[in-house]
Amino acid sequence: MDDEANVTYVTLSGYVEVQKYRYLYFLIMFTVYILILCCNFTIVCLIWMHKNLHEPMYVFIAALLLNSVAFSTAMYPKLLIDLLSEEQIISYSACLFQFFLFYSLSGSEFLLLSAMAYDRYVSICKPLQYPTIMRKTTISIFLVLAWLLPACQIAVPVILSADMKLCYLTLKGMFCNNSIYNLNCFNSSARSIFGIIALLNTGLLPFLFILFTYIRILIISYQSNRNVRKKAAQTCLPHLLVLISFSCLCAYDVVIVRLESDFPRTARFIMTLQAVLYHPLFNPIIYGLKMKEINKHLKRLFCQAKVI
Repeated sequence: MDDEANVTYVTLSGYVEVQKYRYLYFLIMFTVYILILCCNFTIVCLIWMHKNLHEPMYVFIAALLLNSVAFSTAMYPKLLIDLLSEEQIISYSACLFQFFLFYSLSGSEFLLLSAMAYDRYVSICKPLQYPTIMRKTTISIFLVLAWLLPACQIAVPVILSADMKLCYLTLKGMFCNNSIYNLNCFNSSARSIFGIIALLNTGLLPFLFILFTYIRILIISYQSNRNVRKKAAQTCLPHLLVLISFSCLCAYDVVIVRLESDFPRTARFIMTLQAVLYHPLFNPIIYGLKMKEINKHLKRLFCQAKVI
């Protein structure tokens, strides 16, 4: 406890040999962060600039990429500062805020992927009703709910945690995830209930909805002609790859608290890096390579750059 400012600081103990490799870690993390910003913003700008990409599917892709940028920005600046610091510490209030951003933006990703799955379902299975269903108003409602619902639900356990007594001031991680629950002297049943509700509403239920939607798309496209099957494969495969990647990382984050003492520190360090390193880069690479129209505009952009 700091006597002057009355601030409680938490030590982040998830780093492995940071004193020895701090500059190597910093160089890697800084390079990846710049790549994340450049790759995501490049595709977002392409979608914004080209009118043929002003369709619901591409609007949701742009929203997903902006969400990845926001997620990375919530994590990377603090990670980079910690790598150059003698002590890896964070105030408890800042830790709770990082926790809030981490899980609200993760929930937003699931809900945005759900909106994209619904968009593909209507486009492939109900093509004649698509312009009527997927109007600008509908898209705007989906986007607002995708960011608002997780934020409201994650805010409740964060507020409950703010006034709980701390018995431990060392967090086994590089940033503030659900391991912060282990800092408290006792577990709150109200916080646990709200946490489960948030997990169901922003994680499990959207995941099941996405699976159900894509199974329906596969069944209907299999019964249809070759062009429908080709369209389904081209537009749904990137979304499924992103879903699988993100779901694996979320499953790890949920399980890690249950294996707090049994999980090796180095393995925890490597797995934690996966969440902040490759997934925010994975999204723009997948959509840039696999989405035909985006890939076409990217090729034109790089060809123009070579001519210049």
